[in-house]
Amino acid sequence: MTKSRPIHPDFQYLLDFKEQEVIELFSDLRQYILELCPDSNELLYHTHALTAVFSISDKLSDAFCMLPIYTNHLNLGFNKGTLLKDPDKLLTGTGNLIRHIDVKKPGDYRNPKVKTLIKEAIDFAIKDMDKPTKSVGKTISKIKKK
Repeated sequence: MTKSRPIHPDFQYLLDFKEQEVIELFSDLRQYILELCPDSNELLYHTHALTAVFSISDKLSDAFCMLPIYTNHLNLGFNKGTLLKDPDKLLTGTGNLIRHIDVKKPGDYRNPKVKTLIKEAIDFAIKDMDKPTKSVGKTISKIKKK
């Protein structure tokens, strides 16, 4: 088992305002993604949703998935979801690129089909990356403090 990466204090402060069930789902799903791609960078945002974005570099454009947390639910989002093979039709959404899976319980993501989708998104991001990155396994907060 990989060593767990602590949640950044900026993010944790805002996460603590969410429902306990959402916090637990987020924490487990985050850990799952970090187990699948331990060298990914985690970019943290607070816009319309509190969001952790997982990228193979320090750039949003190289991201492979994201975990937006809304008022009382979260999604497993794929930044280039329309470009992924999705034979099981797991992804929903209507945007030009982004697709997501609704997360209500661990079984929604801890299964072979979603694992395959995440790995495909990682592989796609690596092939699509413009240039190699020096940032590996970092957590980068983009959250503006008030």
